[in-house]
Amino acid sequence: MGIRWRHWAWPAAPVALVLLAATGCESAPEVRPKPTAAPSAGVARVCAEPPAGPARAPAGAVTVDPGVAGDLAAKTSSSPPHTTFWLRPGTHRLESDRYAQVVPKEGNSYLGAPGAVLDGRKTNQYAFGGTARDVTIRYLTVQRFVAPHDEGVVNHDSADGWVIEHATIQDNSGAGLMSGARQRVSASCLRGNGQYGMNAYKGTGRIGGLVVEGNEIVGNNTDDWERRRPGCGCTGGVKFWAVDGADVRGNWVHDNRGAGLWADTNNNDFRIEDNVLEANDGAALIYETSYNAVIRRNTIRRNNWVEGRRYAERGDTFPFATVYLSESGGEPRVRARTDKIEIYRNVLEDNWSGITLWENADRFCNSPANTSSGECTLLVKDTGRCAQPAIATAPLYADCRWRTQRVDIHGNRFVLDKSVLDCTAKCDRMAVLANYGTYPDWSPYRGERVAEAITHEQHNRWHDNVYVGPWKFVAHDPSRVLDAGEWQGTPYRQDAGSTFPAREGG
Repeated sequence: MGIRWRHWAWPAAPVALVLLAATGCESAPEVRPKPTAAPSAGVARVCAEPPAGPARAPAGAVTVDPGVAGDLAAKTSSSPPHTTFWLRPGTHRLESDRYAQVVPKEGNSYLGAPGAVLDGRKTNQYAFGGTARDVTIRYLTVQRFVAPHDEGVVNHDSADGWVIEHATIQDNSGAGLMSGARQRVSASCLRGNGQYGMNAYKGTGRIGGLVVEGNEIVGNNTDDWERRRPGCGCTGGVKFWAVDGADVRGNWVHDNRGAGLWADTNNNDFRIEDNVLEANDGAALIYETSYNAVIRRNTIRRNNWVEGRRYAERGDTFPFATVYLSESGGEPRVRARTDKIEIYRNVLEDNWSGITLWENADRFCNSPANTSSGECTLLVKDTGRCAQPAIATAPLYADCRWRTQRVDIHGNRFVLDKSVLDCTAKCDRMAVLANYGTYPDWSPYRGERVAEAITHEQHNRWHDNVYVGPWKFVAHDPSRVLDAGEWQGTPYRQDAGSTFPAREGG
């Protein structure tokens, strides 16, 4: 856990990449959209209108008394696997020891009556833990637990097969919940948690078959971890680590401090569709050092106002994006439902910039710039192979780095009104670029090799999109800022078949 990385890592670079001083932004830092009261598309308001659980105990269920501290944990311990527990209306408590928690048995179900709350009282660290599989939690509010950084309150130990449905998980430290394989989180409210709404991380093994559907994920990272630990890469609405197969659909992800959705390090086979992602302080979506995804039919509005503006006001010329692909691309050799990253039929409206495809030339297996805690790509089992002289030749030259390749961006609508953002420049970028490779001295990727590859050789294409507003385009490196004609022309040849606003004079 706790993978540390520099979000927008830039080593020493030539004069062409030196950061400029002007910001082009007129308003003060921390300007953000007003909190979103209702979604801009047909997504359920789960937090405001949570459905009620069963008013009576189901047949055969064990009834849990809120008047008895620790009753839920004790009855779980004394009951056999596959028991259903019905929590009566009221506030349920655990014992006062900070490690007191409910340890389910395989197949247990926990149902909350209307008004049933499990409250950690800012004393207990975890609500539900252990390794039991196929546990269900429905219609229950879980709140005010104090999990440590990078740990979670519900499914603390990332057990497999859990179902979290019609639950409210709010006002906890750390992550509201963790995830194991085959976990389903649906129609739930993940609100106001200190670090993440959910941290999809498993200490051993990979997570597959994850479904996150129809949830409201709002206001997370209340503890502002990126400021407490700069560059930690450890915040947002949901964080995914090494997930092999996920469907993220129909969620309302909004007003989170940091990114909305963030897939980080060797994720694969994602479908991110029919979500509303809006008013998050950072990017709506980050897909980092990962593979093979479909991103479609999402409504993406008013994201990245805080983080994009903050970096621009510091004089940073990097095109900070609302959809940010960092060292991520399609790879046919990694099995998935697609062999590319396809971004289509999305609407992006009044965000701080658009889509950036980025590849850090200095980030690869065994490099000091690979800040994903020594991880290597899914194509190389033995990280030690990524060294001279072998890394300088095929196949390791390609396989030892995560490559932004085979990205297909089409059929999207990009709308930008700078007056809405209160911005004059640097909030209007679409980009494909890399930095100048500088280290280590044995790296075969120094110089402009990676910038040339991501721009011209790795099959990254925009086409058949609609642009509304004064868009600019960045190619190769931050110094190359292009207008639409230059972007479509030689040598870039991007956005064939796309429409742009009428140019001045015609």
